[in-house]
Amino acid sequence: MINRVVKNAEEALKGVKDNQTIMFGGFGLCGIPENSITQLIKMGTKGITAISNNAGVDDFGLGLLLQTKQIKKMISSYVGENDEFERQMLSGELEVELIPQGTLATRCLAAAYGMPVIYTPAGVGTEVSIGKEVRRFAFNGEEKEYLMEKAFEADFAIVKAWKGDTAGNLIFKSTARNFNPMMAMAGKITIAEVEQLVPAGQLDPDHIHTPGIYVHRIFQGENYEKRIEQRTVRKRN
Repeated sequence: MINRVVKNAEEALKGVKDNQTIMFGGFGLCGIPENSITQLIKMGTKGITAISNNAGVDDFGLGLLLQTKQIKKMISSYVGENDEFERQMLSGELEVELIPQGTLATRCLAAAYGMPVIYTPAGVGTEVSIGKEVRRFAFNGEEKEYLMEKAFEADFAIVKAWKGDTAGNLIFKSTARNFNPMMAMAGKITIAEVEQLVPAGQLDPDHIHTPGIYVHRIFQGENYEKRIEQRTVRKRN
C-alpha cells in the first residue's frame, strides 16, 4: 500500500530552495496552506516566484511572506487587499504578472495535462498580450484572435484540503476547493496539508476531488485560523 504521509510541514517542505517557483492553493484566505506558509517563513526561503490567485492580506496568508520579503515575483489574478504588496510593486521591489483568473486556472490545467501552451481570447488587445504571440483561429463559425499562454512550470504545488488519506487522495470542503485541485495536479512535487488524515480506503471514492497519484507528500496540519478577509454580518432583529 502506497503511503505518502510525512510527519509535519518541516518534513514536507524538504527540498524547497531559494529562487524556486511555488504554487499556493486558495482563494483569498479560503483554503490556503497555513502551516506550510508558516514553515517557509521559518526556513527563510527567498526569491520565491509565487503562483497564487491572490497575495493574501497584510498580516496573513502570502502577505506574511511579502512582509519578510521572501517573494521575488507574484503571478496572480487579484491582489487588491494587501498594502505591503502595493508598496513593493510600486517601488519596484516586487515583480508582478497579472493574469485573468480563467487564464490562471487554465495554465495550471495545461501543466497538469502536459500541454506546453493554450490559446485564449482573454487578454487580446490589452497589456496582458504584450510580448506574447497572437494567432487567428476559426471556432464555432467565428474567426478571431487568440493569445498564446504557456503552461506553468512550478517546482512545488502546496495545497490545503479538508480530508486526505495516507495514499494522498484529497477532499476539499465547499469553496475551499477553489484553485486547490488544479494546482495539486500541476506541480512537479505536490504537498498537501489536511485537517483530517485517515487511513487509505476510508474516503468514499465518489467524493474524492484529487486522486493520490498527483500528491507526493501529505501531512495533518494544526491550529488553522481560517480567517475571513472582510466579515460582513446583518444585525439581528
